[in-house]
Amino acid sequence: MNIEEYLDQLDDMLEKGWSFPGGRRVVEVDKIRNVIDDIRLSIPTEIKQAKGIVSDRADIITTAKREAESIIKSAEERARAMVAQEEITKMAQAKAHEIVAQAQAKSRDMRKAAQDFVDDLMRRSDEGLTQNLSDLRKTRASLKQTIPSVQAKVEE
Repeated sequence: MNIEEYLDQLDDMLEKGWSFPGGRRVVEVDKIRNVIDDIRLSIPTEIKQAKGIVSDRADIITTAKREAESIIKSAEERARAMVAQEEITKMAQAKAHEIVAQAQAKSRDMRKAAQDFVDDLMRRSDEGLTQNLSDLRKTRASLKQTIPSVQAKVEE
């Protein structure tokens, strides 16, 4: 199960709890604690996914570098083959520089796009995990507030 499913399970447990006037409910604490423990155990999966994203980013950058090197090598080979005449050599050098500049620009663009993509994914993961943690803390706080009032009503 993922964190969302565990949170849905917590929500169901809260809905199924015994209702009292004033919006209070009695729930099975042990079951809630078990779900919270399951959430804690599933968090590393989210972190592993983020690491996979970082690894994918590295693969994209490596591929871009290889493509740039291939383009540069191709440009250099074309330039060597055209050394026969001075004018042709000048044209070849200009074209090679243009190809190198384009390859470097493409490499920069691909690297930037990969970094932006990974940053966005990690930001969304961070926000999701932060929201889940916030929701979990609110639920725990609500449970802590509910238990003393339920106990007081039971004792009356």
